[in-house]
Amino acid sequence: MKRTAFTLIELLVVITIISMILAVLLPTLNRVKQSAKTVLCGSNLKQLYLSLAAYEQENRTLPHGFNDSINFTSPPAGGYPGDASKDKQGIWWFQTFPDRNKESFDQKSIAWCPSNSLRNIQLRNNILCGNYGINRSVCKDSEGVAGFVGSDFVGKPLNLSSINNPAETLLLVDSGYSIISWRGASNMPGPLFDNLLRESSFYIPGIPANKDRSLLPEFSEDVLEGRHPNRTVNIIFADGHLARTKADELFVEEIGGSFKNRSLLWLPK
Repeated sequence: MKRTAFTLIELLVVITIISMILAVLLPTLNRVKQSAKTVLCGSNLKQLYLSLAAYEQENRTLPHGFNDSINFTSPPAGGYPGDASKDKQGIWWFQTFPDRNKESFDQKSIAWCPSNSLRNIQLRNNILCGNYGINRSVCKDSEGVAGFVGSDFVGKPLNLSSINNPAETLLLVDSGYSIISWRGASNMPGPLFDNLLRESSFYIPGIPANKDRSLLPEFSEDVLEGRHPNRTVNIIFADGHLARTKADELFVEEIGGSFKNRSLLWLPK
């Protein structure tokens, strides 16, 4: 009589073989997926740069990183980003683009990093957290922001032509918050972000020194492990070129009162 079914042993052998194949393939597939997200992240940054350049061409200056100096009679188109109980209310740099539309806050837009690794759903749905940060030494906050005394972060934003070394000056980067500065990449003690309600989200993901900072647990994976393979970050420099580098290359180390790696990378000269 002709056999029409597998025996139990044959089934177990097939299942074992399939399991072994999956065990080999899944890590590879995951690496391919992460690499694809990293490439898309870089594409987003390039498009953001083009929007910033278009804004500068129209206004002869880059936008403020954050602007609350205007008395708004009603929320801007698309509303105020973030959580009103934890984030300042005003105009953020990505809201100023000439080509911005109502989809700007959609999570499929260029303002959202595809490798965002925040697990907390409220943070993940907050465009200000876990996506891209603009260098506050270039796109400064408005005069209405209570910044540090003598800060490099408050005042009139720069224009691209005023930056003497644009190919070496960071403009946009993978970031824990929508505005970033060298303080968020340093080993300086004490408060690193002048909005006390959101001070713990001011970081470059994957810098080893982050482990010594007081950061909220819900940011821990992004903070410590980074969001791209090998703890790398994508950067757009002021001349528009894209680079991918180890997060630790952005670290600003304080040694005897001086700061290694702060200029030209973070402070335009």
